[in-house]
Amino acid sequence: MKIHFIGIGGIGLSALAKFLANDGHKISGSDIKQTEITNDLAMNFDAKITIPHHEDAVEGVDRVIYSAAVRPTNPEYQKAKLLGIELLSRKEALKFILGEKEVYAVGGAHGKSTTSAMLASLLPDSNALIGAISKEFGSNVRHYANNKVVFEADESDESFLNSNPYLAIVTNVEPEHMEYYGYDEERFYNAYKHFLSLAKIRIINAEDAFLSSLDIDAVRLYPSKDITHMEFILVNGEPYTKFELLNLGAFEVLGFGMHIATDAALAIFAALQLGENIEDIRCNLRHYKGIKKRFDIVQNKTSCVVIDDYGHHPTEIKATIASLKTYAKLREFNKLHIIWQPHKYSRTMDNLQGFVECFEGADELVILPIWSAGELEVEIDLKGAFSKYNLTMADKITKEDGVVKVIKEGHVIKEYSDGLIAAFGAGDITYQIRGEA
Repeated sequence: MKIHFIGIGGIGLSALAKFLANDGHKISGSDIKQTEITNDLAMNFDAKITIPHHEDAVEGVDRVIYSAAVRPTNPEYQKAKLLGIELLSRKEALKFILGEKEVYAVGGAHGKSTTSAMLASLLPDSNALIGAISKEFGSNVRHYANNKVVFEADESDESFLNSNPYLAIVTNVEPEHMEYYGYDEERFYNAYKHFLSLAKIRIINAEDAFLSSLDIDAVRLYPSKDITHMEFILVNGEPYTKFELLNLGAFEVLGFGMHIATDAALAIFAALQLGENIEDIRCNLRHYKGIKKRFDIVQNKTSCVVIDDYGHHPTEIKATIASLKTYAKLREFNKLHIIWQPHKYSRTMDNLQGFVECFEGADELVILPIWSAGELEVEIDLKGAFSKYNLTMADKITKEDGVVKVIKEGHVIKEYSDGLIAAFGAGDITYQIRGEA
């Protein structure tokens, strides 16, 4: 089929496009701007990319798939409707994309990208559809000529209910994306119950308050009891966690922290349930190279390390700050500089107190303007809320010649050239901290 994607530059929709291209379909797509993702699709998947959106882009296609950010006013959406072309949301498209596959779905509030990438490492001959770039295979998609798929399942719009899970992992559950669920917690939790009920094999973090309450047949991980002898080490400046898991012996995985060991343990349990040999699992876990934008070391010098992290929720940021403190101690850094780009007005307001608390331990905190993600602007007094910190309000940052520069009203007001510098956010801060914006 000829399949067109509106919003193809997004990490989730681009993964589906690549997956379908690997299945033999002809793909095309559009977005508001050219990016590394759209360039990859054009060069490596023979996709015709239209920048920006234009109604002519849907001429001659059989099906149109659009991202959640696309509105009915989009010219391509309107033209497809006029021409009678089948229109599917990303959520709806999962049914035909995954419906006949053996899917190993990973859901949860936090850690699902990491756990998905780890599971893909433990199942080296499986397809993979992940909401982040795995550094092991340099993409958010991996293709093999079989029907086995590691899939990162998204709860934000209940699309994980269309993922046809044979095996389901849930890392943890915390109310998020509540605007979609009408701020109805019962509806939110029921979605997770339904997701787990769809799977034949279930792996859960049984120390999560909600998951521990479920009366279901599941393999249960108790991190505080099952994970022992945890140790943090550096290998060529890269962070690794060593741990023992029940009676299965010792494991070593890239990353720092109990949350990393927990993600790895869930993936190990899943691989065992799928018949993988424990020694192969132990070896393959070392092939996991991390994922882009998760504790992503973008500069590794003796005097200055710069880290890019996608964390955009207080729980995620708090866990990563703990890892940063451990890393700073092992690298003998005395300063921890944090730069934060809040993501979405709704999330910032809903979790403001959590954000105020999660940056504890930062020697300096720089806050950039909120990345709206299409939301209408709302006035939030971040300067007042974060007044207890050594705080700088800035417009943007950049990195030049190994120096991170903080910019306000067109002028550089701070420069960081030593210590540990970490940037948090799900907007364009990832390009700013890499000096690409």
